[in-house]
Amino acid sequence: MSALFTPALLAWYDAHAAQLPWRESADPYRVWLSEIMLQQTQVETVMPYYMRFLVNYPDIFALAAAPLDDILKLWEGLGYYSRARNLHQTAIRIATDYGGKFPETVEGLLQLSGVGRYTAGAIASIAFGQAAPLLDGNVIRVFARLTDLADDVTQNTVQAKLWQLADEWLPLERVGDYNQALMELGRTVCKPRQPLCGECPIQAYCAAFANGTQAERPVKKKKAQTPHYDVAAGIIANDKGQLLIAQRPLEGLLGGLWEFPGGKQEIGETLPECLRRELREELAIEVEVGELFVKVRHAFTHFKITLHAFHCRYSGGEPQKLGVKDFAWVLPHELDRYSFGKADREVIAALNARSGMLL
Repeated sequence: MSALFTPALLAWYDAHAAQLPWRESADPYRVWLSEIMLQQTQVETVMPYYMRFLVNYPDIFALAAAPLDDILKLWEGLGYYSRARNLHQTAIRIATDYGGKFPETVEGLLQLSGVGRYTAGAIASIAFGQAAPLLDGNVIRVFARLTDLADDVTQNTVQAKLWQLADEWLPLERVGDYNQALMELGRTVCKPRQPLCGECPIQAYCAAFANGTQAERPVKKKKAQTPHYDVAAGIIANDKGQLLIAQRPLEGLLGGLWEFPGGKQEIGETLPECLRRELREELAIEVEVGELFVKVRHAFTHFKITLHAFHCRYSGGEPQKLGVKDFAWVLPHELDRYSFGKADREVIAALNARSGMLL
């Protein structure tokens, strides 16, 4: 049975839905592409990337045929790079095993790389009109306020209840619009802080508003303190003026991206000692560590780093792929051809800004 607020919610959506590029078509490829990009990423950030991907890869076959390095370069700056790798893997699978056609059910979509319960529900309902629920941060917040939920929404048992509620409240028609309306309401009106209750089309159905507890919902446990690590990286030059860069293994954090080689400082070692050790372990080379060039602070989802980039002189050993996927000697102006994470791009920006001090 659909929720009592559904007619008011859909009427509001019809009048106020944002004109987003992925809403121009229910083509499964476009819906899937947008939903993967929107995972843990704001709409405004995604839009230019989405448009660039469509220009370069207008369909699933074009994306499947592209080299992963090209996809990572186009994805550069969007973060959570495992999504780009999953995107490529899924494109290849859809093109080769499914004849270019996406599964239409939640169960089928869940078999694809990078597609979880939320993403499967979004694609199934928006692209195929399936009666599939979804639950993301925005929808959880809306539901927690509608029901004035005092339980911690990060708990598995509470999440299970919310999924059940999401399923029970699905309308018989326009499921895709309903799901998008819930997400839009959470994004634009039922905001985490200072919700715009006066503009809410379903305020009359909101128990938290009636009880004056909307600012206290949803309830979440406090996050643990974010750990911090110091990382040393080498700007390693040879006698030809080339710099050594390394490609990270495909699996793991920033998989497949390039970087100035180095690694995390261990207890009891200096940053130069850390850098020399990491370069031996990952590339089997020796360097003379020079002056600190730049420090870059960067936050990942679960930890923070300070990247210390040192000028280094390559002094011996033939580079080997011990702890890296690949390596390359490149001239400074060639760095732009490779895909780097944000911290390394800041090092490159500093190199460009002080190009006269490069070596």
